[in-house]
Amino acid sequence: MDVATIGTPALWIGFTTLVLALLALDLGVFHRDAHPVGFREALLWTAVWIGLAAAFNLWLAASYGGERGLEFLTGYLIEKALAVDNIFVFLLIFSAFAVPAAYIHRVLFWGIFGALVMRAVFIVVGAALLERFHGVMYVFGAFLVITGAKLLFQREGELHPERNPIYRLFARGIPSVPEYHGPAFTVRRDGRLVATPLLLVLLCIETSDLVFAVDSIPAIFAVTKDPFIVYTSNIFAILGLRSMFFLLAGVMDRFHYLKVGLALVLAFVGAKMLLADVYAIPIGWSLATIFAILATAIAASWRRSRRRDAAPPARVVAATRGGGRGDNFTRPATPA
Repeated sequence: MDVATIGTPALWIGFTTLVLALLALDLGVFHRDAHPVGFREALLWTAVWIGLAAAFNLWLAASYGGERGLEFLTGYLIEKALAVDNIFVFLLIFSAFAVPAAYIHRVLFWGIFGALVMRAVFIVVGAALLERFHGVMYVFGAFLVITGAKLLFQREGELHPERNPIYRLFARGIPSVPEYHGPAFTVRRDGRLVATPLLLVLLCIETSDLVFAVDSIPAIFAVTKDPFIVYTSNIFAILGLRSMFFLLAGVMDRFHYLKVGLALVLAFVGAKMLLADVYAIPIGWSLATIFAILATAIAASWRRSRRRDAAPPARVVAATRGGGRGDNFTRPATPA
């Protein structure tokens, strides 16, 4: 199977150079000093990254046709949706290690830089496999359907970064200190270089992103076989992951049905790959279906949150039922 691509060497080099320049500008100029990222700053940067992706999408459509533009947009939407699940895991990791708010941006920056490298390798390998072995498409499709089913039926559980085998191997074999030393990943202690907890946090972020990449990259190959579009849509989506993290960190508990939506999206794109030789679902229909699934999940989550917020406080409910007596015997109100 031939994998047609619009990505000439000049395009690949030019795009990668642009991404590296944007990252250097971000860390070297706008976030030179470690500081907590507030809601307004996160909103501004989220708008910047989405705007850059939209501009690239328009250029892609104008230069190579609307079909390519739709492929990029669909891949970007899938990766952006899956990134929200990343954010939930990142929150748990930062909480488990009690990372100071001022250092979170630095960890996410280098975590995403590592993710760019890992995903580029994944995409090149995936494209090569699809080109040489047509049956790999069915493996990817079945994997996505199974992953979607597991995500749909899995129970919520706590994350335990200390159980990560890479973390345990690192903590056992690498000299480290237990306390943070500003935004530094390593410090000198008694003449030798030792790791700070921030480096361990970075390792957990990298390994968790590696797991998510195994799901997200085959999902984008379901909508396009062009490695350049898979790469660019993936990279643009995760470039905005840091700002989206700070934007959504305080409201993640309101996305109650997001996992259901993500599970259905993965199952849909997996089915699309499995049916490719029987019926090729048009890219426009794919985009509309994915958008409808995610919009429904978000709307249902918003409605549930509104009902929960509108419910009277537990103390008021108990006082009403008990004739105003017994504040000491109140029970938590069951969420609506």
